Amino acid sequence: MPARGENARDESADDVPIRDESIRLGQFLKLASLIESGAEAKEVIAEGLVQVNDEVETRRGRQLSPGDVVSLGGVRVRVALG
Repeated sequence: MPARGENARDESADDVPIRDESIRLGQFLKLASLIESGAEAKEVIAEGLVQVNDEVETRRGRQLSPGDVVSLGGVRVRVALG
């Protein structure tokens, strides 16, 4: 098992490519089609429904990098460099 903080390949998550080296959590949720709007992103994040790398994340502006895994409503997606 990889050490904490290492980006192990999570086979249960689908890759969602991003253009830059990082992306904000709220933007990524929309890009991955997990939510429909910025307002919805704000709600689900504030309610503690979003996890990043298996930890609840309440900051909409959290910067994500390739390898990070985001979970919402039982769906897991991984940030990938596009």
